[in-house]
Amino acid sequence: MLKRLSSLCLVVFCFAFTTVEAIAEPKPPFAVQAREAYLLDLSTGAVLFEKNADVRMPPASMSKLMTVYMVFEALANGEIAMDTRFNVSEKAWRMQGSKMFVGLGDDITVEDLLRGVIVQSGNDACVVLAEGLAGSEEFFAEMMTDRAQAIGLTGSTFSNATGWPDEGQMMTAADLGRLSALLIREFPEYYHMFAEESFTYGVSLDGKPITQPNRNPVLGRIDGADGLKTGHTEAAGYGLTASAERDDRRLILVVNGLDSKKQRSLSAERFLQWGFRNFTTVEVLKAGQVVDEAPVWLGENATVPLVATEDLTLTLTRRDNRKIKAEIKYTAPIPAEIVKGTPLARLVLTGPDMGEKSVTLVAGSDVEKVGPLGKIGSALEFLLLGQSGN
Repeated sequence: MLKRLSSLCLVVFCFAFTTVEAIAEPKPPFAVQAREAYLLDLSTGAVLFEKNADVRMPPASMSKLMTVYMVFEALANGEIAMDTRFNVSEKAWRMQGSKMFVGLGDDITVEDLLRGVIVQSGNDACVVLAEGLAGSEEFFAEMMTDRAQAIGLTGSTFSNATGWPDEGQMMTAADLGRLSALLIREFPEYYHMFAEESFTYGVSLDGKPITQPNRNPVLGRIDGADGLKTGHTEAAGYGLTASAERDDRRLILVVNGLDSKKQRSLSAERFLQWGFRNFTTVEVLKAGQVVDEAPVWLGENATVPLVATEDLTLTLTRRDNRKIKAEIKYTAPIPAEIVKGTPLARLVLTGPDMGEKSVTLVAGSDVEKVGPLGKIGSALEFLLLGQSGN
């Protein structure tokens, strides 16, 4: 009996649970012209498409998202406020490329400078913020690199705050996607700035206010689009980091290495529409849900409920008819005494092209050991009938 029981306890039982459609990562029905591309479903963390997503690339002005992240973080930490003013140095004033048109010696609020970066892509505004926060743009770039590494952007290094071409200014499409997710999740009180369609600052030589439109081509064109940042240099090509939300689903897209503004706009529109139309999210489990009952050895109760420890939501293709397999894995029977909350099993979901998803299942209740008479009865039952009387 002891040998049989020992052997039994080494067996891992797998119980069928459910089947759902799996992510197949299908190729989009259009030519992917971007040199790098990354499409993320933020609600589940599923990567819907990627191309050279972990290859380091010149990000151009999309790297301004890291500058913005640093400023948002300083605001959240109370180091600065929206009405804090930074002075415009000669270096900032002389910056070329896209400009906010700051005036030499002006004291400008952080709020205006942020809009100058986010809406107008102002290189001058970036330098003012960098110098205001760190004393110099060079030191600010070091801070950007250190912070990027700390938050998991391991493919990103910075040599300036603007995205100006430099061999040390490199990011990956995946890092830009992750950074966008952090901006959206960590700073909802500031994120609305990315959706602003224009910003007015300064006056032209003829005395008229200077109003510049947001360069993001998906704003006003794609339902739910509300961010984030364009980029362009000769080495980088035309790029865009964009986000849109529909029916509680948010997608983040990064494309880079395109040949023109038109190609960039069309690629972004196609990718986002494809992502929303061809994928959906399915709630598989809720935290606290009883998934199954596991047999108990020498317990006052014959079974113990297996309870999910976390929500499980999957992003699935709408038309893929391949199924994923779900199994509950544990060693049975589970010996008493069992304390509620003790990890006992795993729910494992596998399928083509989706890897493995798993959720820990814990005891949903306490189960005490049986007394001496109960042990004798359980042993006799096991000898006569087998495990759990079956």
